[in-house]
Amino acid sequence: MAHEAATGTAQPRNKHWLWLLVLPCIGVLWVPFYNKIEPVLWGFPFFYWYQLLWVLISAVLTAIVYVKTKAVPTARKQGDAR
Repeated sequence: MAHEAATGTAQPRNKHWLWLLVLPCIGVLWVPFYNKIEPVLWGFPFFYWYQLLWVLISAVLTAIVYVKTKAVPTARKQGDAR
């Protein structure tokens, strides 16, 4: 990947997708969102299943951001010997 950046064979992607990573921070750190016991899901208070749900949501969002911001390799010219 460092070689691609140095030789210019990768096309940079849109970095605005990184803003999606702010959502898990807000959802987990903003206490009024989850400062309650009800509703209970399978015997677990809201606080616990809300936090575990954000683990799954964060994993999905991180995967989306990774795919959308990953540099796309460009086709090399046939005369390029590297």
